[in-house]
Amino acid sequence: MTDALTILITGGIGSGKSALTSYLSERGVPVYDSDSRTKALYDGELGTMVENGLGQSFRDSRGRFDRKALAAVIFSDNAKLRQLEAIVHPAVLKDFLGWRQRSLDGLKWCGYAGDRPFVCMESAIALDKPLFDGIYDVVVLVNAEESIRVARACARDACDAEAVRIRIRNQHLDMSRADYIIENNGTVAELAAAADKVFNAVSWR
Repeated sequence: MTDALTILITGGIGSGKSALTSYLSERGVPVYDSDSRTKALYDGELGTMVENGLGQSFRDSRGRFDRKALAAVIFSDNAKLRQLEAIVHPAVLKDFLGWRQRSLDGLKWCGYAGDRPFVCMESAIALDKPLFDGIYDVVVLVNAEESIRVARACARDACDAEAVRIRIRNQHLDMSRADYIIENNGTVAELAAAADKVFNAVSWR
């Protein structure tokens, strides 16, 4: 489907990316969730590739890939983080491109926000990783006030507020690269209304 758009949906922790993509999915828009897909890839060949690349095992007592053990290793080691990204990001890109092709083959467009079909990739990091440049046509960035983001993340993950603030400070999103910004400081209904406005505008690009 040559006239279909690929839309990157991005934003920092607690901004509401997942709430937005859930709304779109409910309306029949194909959405690629980078986090869940990456976790699934770790359980397959990617997990072995990561272990070989970093030179150590990350298996739990049942032989399953332990992402928490991996996170503990790379948390304070930038060199290993770069090694990890060099393995994981190309695998995610390949997986996304295959998913996009399958999604568009024979797609019967749901008609959301107009007649022009689109698929979405939800990712917190793709905007700032050159490897992903060129795979998306439009960038929609979801934003919210920091206090709201912290409250959402704490409620979702049962984590410490200061830990969330540290994660927010460590995320580097270039908002100037966004084609559209959705401010998500209110209710789910308000988010839906803002999404409808943005995606109706996107359909006319």
